[in-house]
Amino acid sequence: MKKFLLISMLTTGAYIAQAQQGKPIPLYPEGVPNSKPAPADYQEDSDSNRARMVTRPELIPFPAPAGKATGAAVVICPGGGYGSVVIGREGYAIARRFQEAGISAFIVKYRLPDDRIMPDKSKGPLQDAQRALQIVRQHAAEWGLQPGKTGIIGFSAGGHLASTVGTHFAQPVIDNPAQLNLRPDFMILVYPVISFTSYMHAGSRKALLGEKPDRALIKLYSNELQVTANTPPTFLLHAQDDKVVPVQNSLLFYNALVNAGVKAEMHLYQNGAHGFGLYNKTTQDDWFERCLHWMQANSWIP
Repeated sequence: MKKFLLISMLTTGAYIAQAQQGKPIPLYPEGVPNSKPAPADYQEDSDSNRARMVTRPELIPFPAPAGKATGAAVVICPGGGYGSVVIGREGYAIARRFQEAGISAFIVKYRLPDDRIMPDKSKGPLQDAQRALQIVRQHAAEWGLQPGKTGIIGFSAGGHLASTVGTHFAQPVIDNPAQLNLRPDFMILVYPVISFTSYMHAGSRKALLGEKPDRALIKLYSNELQVTANTPPTFLLHAQDDKVVPVQNSLLFYNALVNAGVKAEMHLYQNGAHGFGLYNKTTQDDWFERCLHWMQANSWIP
């Protein structure tokens, strides 16, 4: 009897865990734009922690439980230096935390910039992130999402991608025949890559723009230079001792937001380094709770 109960509990637990995650949604069921046939040795290599060599990008939904749903949603862009997608620590873990708070979460498993699979690698990730937001907006009523409450979060290079979505929405790089709004309602940027001029993460710039990028392209993707009064309100998080992506990236973006009159909140830790994900082990502070308080203060969640 005890054995039966244990098996039953394990089965039920597995079912609940599976139920929390929806079936992945292909971003482009009718064909991936800005793509070319991948070489034979270019095969997706993914596990529960990282995804590499993605050729079929997708949206992984974590719908808010019916009894907790706030009507808010967030699109998640994990980091990885534009060389991988850190889908575990900066994807699944984050999505489940949002889900627990009644916020529907959608992880973007985006294509990584690569000349072997894209005619223009500089816009490939942005296409996938814009398309993810477009899909969420297309299905908002069906998924119980309220207008004005869909944002984007990004970590490290995913923070660069998220901030690109939030500063380049007026120039879509995807087809948008229904003229859906591609501007996130808010941004959450966690130890983000922002600038490709000052304090840059050289690996991210090289991966996205190439070895010797044109100056105009460098400026275009230095997102502190792309902030306007219409840039979404932003929550920034960084650690002062980050040796991978200097804290000045967040400082530059915050300063640009202030100068443009955009509401912003920034939290800086003295320690934590880079890539701490959901938990900065050097402090008892819970940045995610601070983020939820910021969302409440702006009426995106009750």
